[in-house]
Amino acid sequence: MLAPNGLARAALRFRPAAFVGTFVALVLAATIVSACGILLETGVRATVPPERYAHVPAVAAAGQRAGNPEEGGVVPDRARLKDSLVAKAAATPGVRAAIPDVTFPVLTPEGTLTAHGWGSTAFTGERLTSGRAPGPGEVVLGTSRPAGDTVTLTLPDGPRTYRVSGTAAAQDTVWFSDAEAVRVSGHPHRVDAIAVLPDPGVGTAVLSSRLAHALGDRAEIHTGDDRGTVEDPALTEAREVLTGIGGSFGGVATMVAVFTAAGTVALAIGRRAREFALLRAIGTTPRQIRRTVATEALLVAPVAGALGCLPGIALAVWWFGQLKDKGAVPEPVGLAVSWIPLTVTTGTVLVTALLAGYMAAHRSSRIKPGQALSEASVERLRPGWIRTPLGVAAAAGGFVCAGLAASETGEDAANAALGVVMLFMLAVALLGPLIARACASLLGLPLRGAGAPAVLAAANSRTNARRLASAITPIVLAMAFSSVLVFLHTSEERVTAEQQRAGIVADHIVTADRGALPPDAVRRAGRTPEVTAAVGLLRTSVLVRASGALTPVSAQGVTGSARDLAAVQDLDVEKGRLSLKPGEIALDASVAENAGVGVGDRIRLHLPDGTRDTPLVAATYGRGLGLSQVTFHRTDLARHVSSSFDTELWVKGGTAKALAPLGRVMDRAEHTTAQSLDRELNAWANTVMAVVLGGFAAVAAVNTLVMTVLDRRGELGTLRLLGSTRRQVLRMVRWEALLVTVAGIALGTAIALATLVPMMRGLTGQGPYIPPLVYGSFAAAILVVGTAAATLPARAALRGETLER
Repeated sequence: MLAPNGLARAALRFRPAAFVGTFVALVLAATIVSACGILLETGVRATVPPERYAHVPAVAAAGQRAGNPEEGGVVPDRARLKDSLVAKAAATPGVRAAIPDVTFPVLTPEGTLTAHGWGSTAFTGERLTSGRAPGPGEVVLGTSRPAGDTVTLTLPDGPRTYRVSGTAAAQDTVWFSDAEAVRVSGHPHRVDAIAVLPDPGVGTAVLSSRLAHALGDRAEIHTGDDRGTVEDPALTEAREVLTGIGGSFGGVATMVAVFTAAGTVALAIGRRAREFALLRAIGTTPRQIRRTVATEALLVAPVAGALGCLPGIALAVWWFGQLKDKGAVPEPVGLAVSWIPLTVTTGTVLVTALLAGYMAAHRSSRIKPGQALSEASVERLRPGWIRTPLGVAAAAGGFVCAGLAASETGEDAANAALGVVMLFMLAVALLGPLIARACASLLGLPLRGAGAPAVLAAANSRTNARRLASAITPIVLAMAFSSVLVFLHTSEERVTAEQQRAGIVADHIVTADRGALPPDAVRRAGRTPEVTAAVGLLRTSVLVRASGALTPVSAQGVTGSARDLAAVQDLDVEKGRLSLKPGEIALDASVAENAGVGVGDRIRLHLPDGTRDTPLVAATYGRGLGLSQVTFHRTDLARHVSSSFDTELWVKGGTAKALAPLGRVMDRAEHTTAQSLDRELNAWANTVMAVVLGGFAAVAAVNTLVMTVLDRRGELGTLRLLGSTRRQVLRMVRWEALLVTVAGIALGTAIALATLVPMMRGLTGQGPYIPPLVYGSFAAAILVVGTAAATLPARAALRGETLER
């Protein structure tokens, strides 16, 4: 008799087809896990090589997070330091120079210039081509304008005239004196960063330690590649995106992949119940059978895990490239592919195969030899005493979360709803045989009048519930997760579009050709013939504390009166009165509800640069999702953004031709389209995740169906020997496949609705919007793929049976 290791090697050698399905499932699981792991590691390690600060050993900058670590919240703009810290940094032992660095836009008749303080040339290497460094009331230009000439520059607080003290080679750049640059940047007494140059012989580590001690928690000290983070604050947001995909979605995807792979392994082991029963009947011990299964896993899983990492790397490369193309990740960031996620993936696949195989072979290995063959001939109907209570508990938890989500509003409802899909999916995985038997009994009723093949299909499904459950579970996964991800976006998109159609009452919307509108744009538009109202809008985001976390919400700073704003935007004010006084704001009603505030209360929030503020809530309105969720007076926002110029001009009346000198003129429909383009990234991300997760589950379902049908070659041959025609047998298989796919679609749809309804009620106040064509395409694809996956192998099995005869 062969030893357990020999049994495992013999099984792989002489029956390789029996392990193909398991191998495919493990490869697919490794693909998903490795791709998400690579993105997660990239998010953790992401850096941008420094360019502007390449010759600065240490840079002091403000932290780009608001609130405490538990609250999260990356600041929407750039957090800045108080300029008083420059003197503290300069007084630190070992510091040769501490240079305040600011960057801001300046408008000229020829275009937009980037402004800096002249002191920054000490580390950028810029040199004068003529003239001298700027003093008070002077600038250095990177143009052909000669020294001694004058130039009018439009700054955030209006136009000013400066004398050109010198010129430099760099184009599209203007330099002020350091003090002047800080004063006119739009955020006075604040600097973007402090570039620190050391005395000769002072190392970077020593310099960093001394600066950290001198500046305390008021600044973060950046050295090495970390200096690039100061240059490009978007890197912080990119890290959030990558870790969100690799961590949050990766966690869900990994769980789904592991459950699906485990189910396939269990199915493969269950198919060999007769083999194990025979081994027990001839005296094989339980320990030898378990060792055989473990050895098979050790032989198959590492190879599957390693091979699955290759398409996983390719998927991560494509995914990362798409994020770069859509601007979610800065171009200099590279994809990090190391041994860590690949090793974790292989280990995860191996552990999954071992545990699933052990659990599946547990009963076959412990059964008495005399009962082994009789037990293997008929599927056991009794529910498992471990998985059944766990499945009931998961289902009960899903119903509790669904009820909780239905009773909550806003983000609380959305957060509770996220647990619904996970708990119900866990319940389906654990209670699969019981659910499959119930579905077979229920869906089998209408099959009674469809002929003998349909009746036999229903009977087969009831009798072989475990086999049926193995096929239903991945279909439920594909339908539920894909529906939640896709229909979440379609629901938000529909509400947003409805609010925009009702809320945009302006006749024209002017956007800046150069990225910023001049400060007098509103006044000039108001003087245009036939214009009855004009307001300027400064678009940005703020962080609002809700449910213990800081959540980014859209914000607009308004230049103009409340009356003029009402003439171009119908915010649908529900409570209070829109006043637009400094220190007062208007909130979208859902944001106010999530934050637990009402009219007359003060709300705690963080402005775009992370500054804390507690403005008074003067009004709440209902169209924040389509227009803007928070409305400020412009002066409350202007000093807390990198560019304090208005970005849009909304006009009632007038003509496009008359407004053309101010910028690009759009009508309502064009502006709605442009706003929709801004939401493309979220839609694309949801779609990709739905395709990745749904596609994996769909392939797993196909794999399971093929394994199931191929395992029934003896049964199909017996039906042919009893007189059934080939056509009747194929019809029976089609009816079984139809029953499986319909049950999976119905269960997946129910789970998706249980998640989407409370989630969308909380987020938008409306039910989910499910486009019939999209839903129909999902269902049709599953029906076609499921039927083909069952019918094609059945045809091959019958063809082989015919040839043998």
